[in-house]
Amino acid sequence: MKSLSNNRGMTLVEIMIVVVIVATMGTVIVNAVRKQLDKARVRQAQILITEVGKSLDQFYTDCGFFPTTDQGLQALLQAPAGRTCTNWGPDAYVKKLPKDPWNHELAYTSDGTKYTLKSFGADGQEGGSGIAADISSEE
Repeated sequence: MKSLSNNRGMTLVEIMIVVVIVATMGTVIVNAVRKQLDKARVRQAQILITEVGKSLDQFYTDCGFFPTTDQGLQALLQAPAGRTCTNWGPDAYVKKLPKDPWNHELAYTSDGTKYTLKSFGADGQEGGSGIAADISSEE
């Protein structure tokens, strides 16, 4: 009769160790990918603010003023009421009002001579830190 002692398989402990190692590696990889996606969204918001800023600068060149806070970014879609802008149009400065990478509207403030554009980050609220930090045209 043959001895069964040379038929070695993996024990439950060895299988559990392998599962823990694979799970740990998976967690590290997922966290690294998530961190890179967050950085990409922040960069995308910065680019969006720059592009909307270029449209506002073109508006200023044509009209001689920036839309006020009350007029908002809506003024890039249609000629603002209350102020004469003889060089506006005929086409809008943007086709539609953009949203940041977290699907929030950009915050816009202006006194007509300067402006600030902001994305409030992942949480959509002013302030915050990390991925929830504000991204501003003033940076």
